[in-house]
Amino acid sequence: MPAIPRVSKLRSAMSTNPIPLLSEQEYLDQERKASFKSEYFGGETFAMGGAKRAHNLIVTNLIRVLSNALLDGPCEVYPCDMRVQIEATGLYTYPDVVVACDEPKFRDDQLDTLQNPTLLIEVASESTEAYDRGTKSRHYRRIPSLKGYVLVAQDRPAVESFTRGDDHTWTLREAGGLENELRIDALKLNLSMTEVYHRVQFDRPDPLVK
Repeated sequence: MPAIPRVSKLRSAMSTNPIPLLSEQEYLDQERKASFKSEYFGGETFAMGGAKRAHNLIVTNLIRVLSNALLDGPCEVYPCDMRVQIEATGLYTYPDVVVACDEPKFRDDQLDTLQNPTLLIEVASESTEAYDRGTKSRHYRRIPSLKGYVLVAQDRPAVESFTRGDDHTWTLREAGGLENELRIDALKLNLSMTEVYHRVQFDRPDPLVK
């Protein structure tokens, strides 16, 4: 979902008076009452924008395909309403798809802020790709439990799947074109690109054209 680098801060830019930074608990108290979602980092909150048809279709497809594939195992699949806390950096965010394969660890008894995801998926667009690929991925890599991070394009059939190895280095697998499969090593799964992009209409159908 759109977030920090492409939205306005909740704090008023009109005011010349400095506004105190929020603590993590103040953010959570505010967020749980809010009518919209916001990321939190460094004491500030950042409103998250809405998503277009293609984005929502891809997220829905991924949740359906992953839920079916993981139905008989220990993993749980969550949509973008599941907030994730990166304890090492202090970022609170809402990945598009979250998979947790170990016993879920939450920040508190509200069970709405996950601390130990196994796999995170972001559906990127032209406006979000740099953030999802750069700053946000660096935050994600600080999560000890994280085994994989997947970046899905929405304007062309192209997916990048990053996997953390036993030596803590990250390797990349790429899939392009609807005729191919996406390998998610973190879950030991192959997903059909046709299923991932079911009903999605592309502006740029060639996966090699960016």
